[in-house]
Amino acid sequence: MTDTPLILAIDEGTTSTRVVAFDLEGTIVDSEGAPLTQHYPQPGWVEHDATEIWTRTDACLRAVSARVGVDRIAAIGLTNQRETVVFWNRTSGEPLAPAIVWQDRRSAGICERLRGEGFEAEVQAKTGLLLDPYFSGTKIAWAMESWPEVAEAARAGTLAIGTIDCYLLFRLTGGRVHATDATNAARTLLMDLASCTWDEAMIERLGVPRAALPAIVDSAGALGETELLGRRVPITGCAGDQQAASIGQGCLTPGLVKATYGTGTFVLAHAGALPPTSANRLLSTVAWRLDGRAAYALEGSIFVAGSAIQWLRDGLGIIETAAATEALARSVPDSGGVHFVPAFAGLGAPYWRADARGLITGLTGGTTRAHIVRACLEAMSHQTADLFDALAADGVTPNCLRVDGGMVANDWVCQDLADMLGIKVERPQVIETTAMGAAMLAAVGAGLFDTLDAAQSMWRTDRIFEPALAADGRATRRAAWHRAVERVLA
Repeated sequence: MTDTPLILAIDEGTTSTRVVAFDLEGTIVDSEGAPLTQHYPQPGWVEHDATEIWTRTDACLRAVSARVGVDRIAAIGLTNQRETVVFWNRTSGEPLAPAIVWQDRRSAGICERLRGEGFEAEVQAKTGLLLDPYFSGTKIAWAMESWPEVAEAARAGTLAIGTIDCYLLFRLTGGRVHATDATNAARTLLMDLASCTWDEAMIERLGVPRAALPAIVDSAGALGETELLGRRVPITGCAGDQQAASIGQGCLTPGLVKATYGTGTFVLAHAGALPPTSANRLLSTVAWRLDGRAAYALEGSIFVAGSAIQWLRDGLGIIETAAATEALARSVPDSGGVHFVPAFAGLGAPYWRADARGLITGLTGGTTRAHIVRACLEAMSHQTADLFDALAADGVTPNCLRVDGGMVANDWVCQDLADMLGIKVERPQVIETTAMGAAMLAAVGAGLFDTLDAAQSMWRTDRIFEPALAADGRATRRAAWHRAVERVLA
């Protein structure tokens, strides 16, 4: 039926913005995407133009709405790259400086100083996070110290600070709403994980202007309304991209685990109603908050995944398309002794070494581009296995991994994951589960489903990959990988 209600999901990624229209059965009815420009003003720095983010989001939103009919749109959901932070004028909505992207490492010195002062234990106890430039709080601290226009706006009371969801919500509502949901707030180093409120001591320690921060709200409900499409459309769902993907994968009960393979890789294990504690340098985070009650997850973050494939294509020029990697990986029986540790932006969990840099080892005169490509794909499986080792040490031993993201269209990658983890890997029919999760939240927030469990009917399996590698073969490959990582860490 052409008059069935639709949910629009705005999926604001690192390299692109997408708007996806879902029906209530989880089918993609329409979508529109546009690339986002990443700026690298100096080594280790990564920036976005927040104006570009907004204008391309607006254009995609209008394009999809025009094709599906605005009267069919029941609600809008948001999902976003989580730790990227924007500084803007709360009157005009105009950015005051570049957005500092989650991959950016410029605040490494601040993290090192605070770690040297013995502050990390307090950070982990309160926020579930670790001191790393990845998180928004030290980015804000750097901006307050380094960008006079941001500091002056704070003194004048005109500064607004927020993650990408917060900025989009502000722009979508014409400046009427300055809020962020609990999953995004949980990634700032500024939120108390247990209460889901801003922690005044953390804010003061990092020198963050309290008045510039948004309100913390639920992940579903009446978050705001936009009038950009010619009528009022409610915005009823919001979550950071990895939490949205976990919801979109139906990981709604303790022990279920998903991994998203996009620019980076992010593994979330649902942990229930109490904040978990990791003894193995995983992160504790909010999975969602509904009706004022939070659910929690353990997370492992890998900074480089699909961006390594992009580097093979654009940096080295040894592949023409990402899709070509599958045939190249299959064209050789193994990586020929080559190991690729893609620490372009440091190593994330469980190592958390901001100073680490990438390394390719084992090159010989017989090494071909196929060996390098295969080693690059194998690194995705090895890094995931490192996180599963940490999860096991924390008492989480899943028997299945649900995967999503652009890289899992590659069957070879999915099979290699199953082989290296020794468990089945499940791929959904709709691999855009980040957008799916935002749509599920919005559908719940709009009252189209009573619960997230009910909204889980939107998710369906495409294919299950069973492990085919013997345990001794897995152990041999893992040992060789660990030797390569040790060289990076040294």
